[in-house]
Amino acid sequence: MADEEFDAVVIGAGIAGLYSIYRLREIGLSVKAYEKGDGVGGTWYWNRYPGARCDVQSWDYSYTFSEELDQEWDWTERYPTQPEIERYLNFVADRFDLRRDIEFGTRVDRARFDEEQNKWLLRTSTGGKIATRYLVSAVGALSESFTPKISGVGTFAGEQYHTNAWPAEGIDLANKRVGVIGTGSTGIQAIPQIAKQAEHLYVFQRTSQHVIPAQNHLLDDAQRDELRAAFRQRLDEKLSNAVGMSGFPIDPPALLGLDAETSRELLEDAWRIGGPVALNRAFSDTGTNLEANKMLADFVAEKNREAINDPEVAEKLLAVDHPIGSRRVIVGIDYFETYNRDNVTLLDAATSPIEEITPAGIRAGGNEIDLDVIVYATGFDGVSGPLLAMEIQGIAGLSLRDKWAARPTAFLGLVASGFPNLFMITGPGSPSVFSNVIIAIEQHVDWIKDCVAYMAEHGLNHIDSDLDAENDWTQHVDQVAKNLIVGSTKSWWTGQNIPGKPAGLAFYLGGLQNYRAKCDEVAKGGYKGFVLRSC
Repeated sequence: MADEEFDAVVIGAGIAGLYSIYRLREIGLSVKAYEKGDGVGGTWYWNRYPGARCDVQSWDYSYTFSEELDQEWDWTERYPTQPEIERYLNFVADRFDLRRDIEFGTRVDRARFDEEQNKWLLRTSTGGKIATRYLVSAVGALSESFTPKISGVGTFAGEQYHTNAWPAEGIDLANKRVGVIGTGSTGIQAIPQIAKQAEHLYVFQRTSQHVIPAQNHLLDDAQRDELRAAFRQRLDEKLSNAVGMSGFPIDPPALLGLDAETSRELLEDAWRIGGPVALNRAFSDTGTNLEANKMLADFVAEKNREAINDPEVAEKLLAVDHPIGSRRVIVGIDYFETYNRDNVTLLDAATSPIEEITPAGIRAGGNEIDLDVIVYATGFDGVSGPLLAMEIQGIAGLSLRDKWAARPTAFLGLVASGFPNLFMITGPGSPSVFSNVIIAIEQHVDWIKDCVAYMAEHGLNHIDSDLDAENDWTQHVDQVAKNLIVGSTKSWWTGQNIPGKPAGLAFYLGGLQNYRAKCDEVAKGGYKGFVLRSC
């Protein structure tokens, strides 16, 4: 017997979870969200490491469902920091009275679909037994951290931290020798800030990265007033383009089709603007043509080289072995300049691979580096990882882990066949992080709300994905990505950062506007591709 029963249970109280509560309440459902943290925010609750900030502009990294909310909130910077985003999400939670439907400090450990009752039966970390008609996963794509298995990790006598579990009170790094493992997006944000605090910082680089400048700046009152006035215009822009962002270039030129002077001028302009939209999306062919891609990559390397004083260090930092955009393009602030500091040492895996962790520090390249603190900026088990961290069983006891043994799939990224009434926000096969994730979240939640309302109106209470439709969609997702440079190298995008994880790009790359149109088409056709019935 369940201790409590709800119409809908939401897993997580980050951006997706908060919006799910808001929308599902609108159609009269009793809703409960379970959040493992002690506060709202999701990713922005846990990732408190120094330098943590979003690489989407603040005026785009905002909910769009309420113009009043937009008018009431003031962003302070172009690229908002973790503390500011966390404050924003707390403001949203209070503004719409969402906390009363959230149980904090509670994980959903197990979810089993009971076919006889047509309900999901849940067990929580606090021992709760919960029954619900609809289960909504709002766990996010990047919430399950990954720490590599390095020999001797348990022997280290100093302090060890993962960036995804940074203490809220912070860490005193003054007069300490710090080692940072990882130079992905997190590491590139954290390293400049840690270098300012530590006695000495050792950076252990496995993969050099393409890094473009944020060109971050504070927003003044006039800029904020301008943004408020343009809310509707910005919203129209977000809903009409491939990535769900305002200021997205319309009909950008092909880089290969330009003369040298014009291409250089446009590249320099994009560099001065900064950010991924300005540079990585400035040309139509850099995502499909390797020659054009190399031209862009060479320009980025040339500009970044100007910031590094030591030619040998520059060579290690800029020896990127993958096309730009094949993995996440990183937005940096003073990253390369950090290596000009006397208290920063770069250790490249090509010449100084990590061999083991010792009681005193890290042995790399045959040398032992004494450390007081080790920081793992080693990323996440993305997309499927957060869902597979739970025990989820669908029809006939089928586990989600078994279903996804070859690769994660779901029709439209929303429902996986065999797991009825389980909705996945930004699940595998959706645009997810290949767009402005807030726009992607809002679109998914709105679709789920409308679907549940449709079912109630027609006396239905059971929705599953048709397996053939799911397979057809997966093939379509693969076909769209076939000729793109995106995902052509190992990264968390392909799951290849996790040993033993099935490789594959689990995202729809056909553009958010096209994806939205497909979802709308399915809904208008009576949810064709889904199996709806009354139980």
